[in-house]
Amino acid sequence: MTTTDPPAPDTGATGTPDTPDTPDTIGTTDTTGATGTVANRTDPPPPSAPARARRAFRRWRRTRPFWAALWIALGGFVIFFLPMAPLGKILQVGVGGIAGMAGGVVIMAMALLVLALPGQRHTAGTIAVIAGVASFPLSNLGGLFVGMALSVLGGAMAFGWLPEKPAKRRGRLLRRARATDGTPGSPASVGSGSA
Repeated sequence: MTTTDPPAPDTGATGTPDTPDTPDTIGTTDTTGATGTVANRTDPPPPSAPARARRAFRRWRRTRPFWAALWIALGGFVIFFLPMAPLGKILQVGVGGIAGMAGGVVIMAMALLVLALPGQRHTAGTIAVIAGVASFPLSNLGGLFVGMALSVLGGAMAFGWLPEKPAKRRGRLLRRARATDGTPGSPASVGSGSA
């Protein structure tokens, strides 16, 4: 019996064997386990309860004028509690002290209204501004100007808050780009008609 040697691989010009039928495996490692899944991949851990609560609060806060309500409530708190005194002092002050405290209560109620019903923010913001300015003569110069300023600031923020961002003007820019590229877009206007 004669034995034949297997043919030697063709080294080509570089001196390395050419094996076109097998993929290049130099420097690669097998990352599959016994079941055929990737062993190095791990799923991220689920967020903790405080992280989920913070995300839920952030989503809720973005659907209403939260910061405006906060400023209104702080202004009402200052106006309400600054003239607070023992009952004997309030009775000596008379109706002026009670009117100042009532203004603070109205302002804090408007802060709650802004949070609970964002659709009524214009009305609540206007009432907060009017009650804040009215607290100037009624309640120790509007809570020594601090409560009045916070109420006016919060009422203005509530009035100006928008529930969503305005739409971007990308459509207008795309129409201009199509018109200059020669791509059919909107018809060009000629005189009083269109072409």
